[in-house]
Amino acid sequence: MAKGEVANKMPIPVEVVAGKSYFWCACGKSAKQPFCDGSHQGTEFEPVKWIADESCKKFFCACKQTDGQPICDGSHNKL
Repeated sequence: MAKGEVANKMPIPVEVVAGKSYFWCACGKSAKQPFCDGSHQGTEFEPVKWIADESCKKFFCACKQTDGQPICDGSHNKL
């Protein structure tokens, strides 16, 4: 699977709500990082739907290189 453009080299902390759906930007082009704003139109990328299993802080990947989409796995440390 192709990896998106690096939007930021640090993950973005987000307070998520249990049961809520989030649509993570996989292409790296969104102006609403870490979430999709439709900027992927015309590319091979699609947003990744993720549903929070609990209300807490999660760190969403902004470098777009994570293998644990959409959550940061530390891949930004290799850039």
